[in-house]
Amino acid sequence: MKKRMLELQEQVSSHCRVIYPDQDPTWLTQQLIELMGLDVKCKKPKPYQNHWDQQDVIAITYGDSIEKEGEKPLHTLHNFFKEQFSDIINSVHILPFYPWSSDDGFSVMNYKQVNEKLGDWPDVEAIAQDFRLMADLVINHCSARSEWFEQFKRAHHPEKDYFFCAQPDDDLSAVVRPRTNPLLREVETAEGTRYVWCTFSHDQVDLNFNNPLLLFEIVSIINFYMERGITIFRLDAIAFLWKEIGSSCLNLPQTHEMVRLIRTLIEYKNPRAIIITETNIPNRENLAYFGNANEAHVIYNFALPPLLLHGLITGNSFYLNNWLMSMPPAQDGTTYLNFIASHDGIGLRPVEGILDDDQIKQITDTMQRFGGHISWRNLSQDEVRPYEVNISLYDALSGTVEGKDEWQFERFICAHTIMLGLEGIPALYIHSLLATENDLTRLELSGNKRAINRHVWDCETLQSCLDDEHSHHARVLQELKRIIRIRTAQAAFHPNATQYTMHLGEGVFGYWRQSRNRAQSIFCVYNIEDCVQELHLSQMNLVATQNWVDLLSGRVIDDLHQTLELEPYQCLWIVNQ
Repeated sequence: MKKRMLELQEQVSSHCRVIYPDQDPTWLTQQLIELMGLDVKCKKPKPYQNHWDQQDVIAITYGDSIEKEGEKPLHTLHNFFKEQFSDIINSVHILPFYPWSSDDGFSVMNYKQVNEKLGDWPDVEAIAQDFRLMADLVINHCSARSEWFEQFKRAHHPEKDYFFCAQPDDDLSAVVRPRTNPLLREVETAEGTRYVWCTFSHDQVDLNFNNPLLLFEIVSIINFYMERGITIFRLDAIAFLWKEIGSSCLNLPQTHEMVRLIRTLIEYKNPRAIIITETNIPNRENLAYFGNANEAHVIYNFALPPLLLHGLITGNSFYLNNWLMSMPPAQDGTTYLNFIASHDGIGLRPVEGILDDDQIKQITDTMQRFGGHISWRNLSQDEVRPYEVNISLYDALSGTVEGKDEWQFERFICAHTIMLGLEGIPALYIHSLLATENDLTRLELSGNKRAINRHVWDCETLQSCLDDEHSHHARVLQELKRIIRIRTAQAAFHPNATQYTMHLGEGVFGYWRQSRNRAQSIFCVYNIEDCVQELHLSQMNLVATQNWVDLLSGRVIDDLHQTLELEPYQCLWIVNQ
């Protein structure tokens, strides 16, 4: 036991020496271990362990995505998930459920409280008993209405050093911005005028991790969450965490080391706990957050949503293929989080360098025709660039670059079937599971473009829609349930199972998955065009000595040299038996 503690101390100390070279690493280490509630009984995590398999499917939701009169939303959500999703979902990401002042939760006022409008900690803990629970660590910034910021303005110790400040005449020309608002906000404090750093908005004030006392606060919060059943941590906007004047303030070495430190502390507390980094940045930079299997356990596959969207509206798999071939297989102990819709928009930064400006414009123009909106970011004082598309995925897939058509349902199911088969853990936004459309009323009332895809369902209205077997909501949910049940039973869909890209023509997208013991192969083939495509089975490596069947239709493949006709957006999962 003492050996484990010594190993933990040395590991934490090594992180601290990198992050805080001018601080006493022994003191820092002692404080961090105590705040995490670790002692000689702590468990040493085993490296390169996969804490997931093909049965893992995550649902992404706000705490109040479904409301019922007279009930706390977290209670309503819990019951709905048990009734509707318990056979297909084993993990739930509840987006920030803390008191907040803006950005639908991502401007946190108090990290240790549950928003009383949603419920209380027992409601959160109840969900954690039935599902693996994922929560946000929103630690790049917090609310300008938080008690911490109030104490900052009063120049109270230690909060007066909790927020990152700069001067208007500092050289900030290299800073990478995700928004168009001014970076610095002028604030009057008891010690005079200060200029606080605001990466996202003036209500979201960036925290100052140069101050280890702030880190102590955050570690105590993490321990608090873990003791309430949270085992998956989403590090929100983590790429912006560390700032240095004169740098890009993005992906700095101290940020990567901080992720390693947080992982170390979390894993010694619970060896099965998982860190997921939310880094909506170009693909190569995103991949760096794996480290050497010592940073994030899981990274978001941010390039997938815009690339898949582009492929389905153009009927061209070329860029999807090129991207998929370039993606490294994740080491054991790491994997990808695959998603195609979330509470945020469809980010466009991850495809910089993959799609050119004309192709990105093709996406934005088409999405605007389908009711979507575009959010922008600053490149310089005089230049902006599209940052994300704000639209519900169901509406985003209502047609192609030629306009809306009759293939919306098929195209939507095809998109999810592609995602469900890929290497990694699938995550489905609640509004994709329910095929929710653009919420134009919420958009208009809030003035927030992202609100278009953050609908709040009345529970009775939703249930009525799902009871109507002819509604697109019911049809989508039933078909996704069917496909997910098939997926979770296949060893070849383990998040770390082998994946090869196939080249089957521009209008067809395909990849080959093989189980880790090589016993099962699944050839995943998708028609991404709105017309019939021919698939020559001789193009694929179907072993002649084995029997083959399409898992999705049950069709037996008895002639390995035949040509199949694929209907628009038809999907095949051809497996050996």
